[in-house]
Amino acid sequence: MTLPPFSGTLRKLVIAFDVGTTYSGVGYAILDPGEIPRIQGVTRFPGQENGDFKIPTIIWYTQEGTVRAAGAEARDPGMPLLAEDENLIFVECALQAHDFHDSKLQPLPLGKDVVDVFADFLKYLFDCAKKFIIETHPNGGSLWGSVADRIEFVLSHPNGWEGLQQGKMRQAAIAAGLIPNTAAGQARLNFVTEGEASMHYCVDSGLTAGTIWDNRSIMIVDAGGGTVDLSTYLFTSTVPTTVEEIAPPDCNILHYCVALIVYALINYPGILQGSTRVNVRAERFLRAKLSNSRYGNDEDIQTMLESFEKSAKPTFKDVMDRSFIKFGSVRDRDPDVGIRSGQLTIDGTDIAEFFEPCIQAISDAVCKQMQLSSTAPKMAFLVGGFAASPWLFARLKRVLATIGIELSRPDNHTNKAVAEGAVSHYIQHFVSIRVARLTYGAACRVDFDVTDEEHRTRAENTFYLRSGRLMVPDAFGVIIEKGTRMRENEEAEYALQQEAAQKSTLNSLTSSVMLAKRKKKGPRGTYFTQDYKIVLLCGLTELKAQLSWIENGVEKRGPAEIVYDNEASAVC
Repeated sequence: MTLPPFSGTLRKLVIAFDVGTTYSGVGYAILDPGEIPRIQGVTRFPGQENGDFKIPTIIWYTQEGTVRAAGAEARDPGMPLLAEDENLIFVECALQAHDFHDSKLQPLPLGKDVVDVFADFLKYLFDCAKKFIIETHPNGGSLWGSVADRIEFVLSHPNGWEGLQQGKMRQAAIAAGLIPNTAAGQARLNFVTEGEASMHYCVDSGLTAGTIWDNRSIMIVDAGGGTVDLSTYLFTSTVPTTVEEIAPPDCNILHYCVALIVYALINYPGILQGSTRVNVRAERFLRAKLSNSRYGNDEDIQTMLESFEKSAKPTFKDVMDRSFIKFGSVRDRDPDVGIRSGQLTIDGTDIAEFFEPCIQAISDAVCKQMQLSSTAPKMAFLVGGFAASPWLFARLKRVLATIGIELSRPDNHTNKAVAEGAVSHYIQHFVSIRVARLTYGAACRVDFDVTDEEHRTRAENTFYLRSGRLMVPDAFGVIIEKGTRMRENEEAEYALQQEAAQKSTLNSLTSSVMLAKRKKKGPRGTYFTQDYKIVLLCGLTELKAQLSWIENGVEKRGPAEIVYDNEASAVC
């Protein structure tokens, strides 16, 4: 699909960061007025032997908290020795709770928290992108200078993340120096879910051509290194392309993860069965198989795993084929466990078992998404780094065919779908309706209703206002319920009234908006009131809030802040 010409009047640069649990990438596009944008990826990073779109999401820190190495450089063969000499601290993503009890997991450097770590990695990616663009494009230095102060950034995130996590990511972007901490600066930071970005990539790459028509739904299966995310969309129109999200993500899996490493419990809306889980099962297999062999030591097993990751895992395609894991010299031999000439032989049936839990988990999640979708999809698209596995694709294709879903995948690099799709999302929005991931509302007090059983159980907490109204405190007024389908820029509102004996008390409602106050008399004396509404601007990739009130017969609006609780289970 051809992108539309850029309609702006000034040249602009869009950079998208896909910070994954195991690997990260960068996409970008230079937008020239009247020209059709070309979305590209950064394919050259420090420490890479050959150009690649992704680098590991890892960092080595000094004890003082300075970044010593990151990305591909952090995987240099000499880094473990350097780390030992300099007492460096290794930081990576811990995907499950039991990872925190692993003796290999080190605390973060003194004074660092997860936002600082995320900021450091964003800065590293930004510096790499800047160097790549300057070196790759003609007159790159001049080009960069012409757009440096108005770069638009896009950060992708898991499908179920909302304002709580977006707020942390925004803090990190500011700390990384991507944007200034001003209203204008923050306006240059955009968010998009990984599912929506992947959907854009599939459309732009032509993968959906001939398979999508009006009112047909599709499912995106984003299989990455650590996780698998699913999202479902309905194409209400193909010309122009208009899309609606029709199923919420699954948010019932708890783990410890915020992009790089997490020390706070949150919900992750995905499946923890990415390609690294294949490695975990391979390691268990090797340790059991070699438990009585002299090659069952940590060093040899680690070398075997590295060989498995580079050769056997990405090329495995048939249970009838054996795989050979090279780890030593021709003199290394132990026929009892299948080691000859420094190579370990593993049957294809064993390797297939490493993959099977991933395939089963994805299949179960697909079935659940189908049940949640208002229009059941018949087509699914597999993207992400794990999608490149021929065995995963072939096996999953057969399994999903039994439930009536046809599976396809891009014929080019599947691991760049999110980063490049995020750039496409900035250029042209396809999705017009999104599903609320959480329930949003306002802390409030409500009139006591004697017929309401819950009100009666809280009767001892009721109190009278000066107006004579009997109130129940600490209530929650729902503005948007989880699962509600909201059109882009649609508004949801909740009316509230503040009542106080002193006029000055009402000023504490907000420091930036002075609402109109009315003086009244009631059974319990004189009082002042403020009437206003909380307005949520919905259907966007980032929820926004405002206060609305009437002044001299005219509606006025001012800014409001959405406050998220730490467990992302409710918002008020």
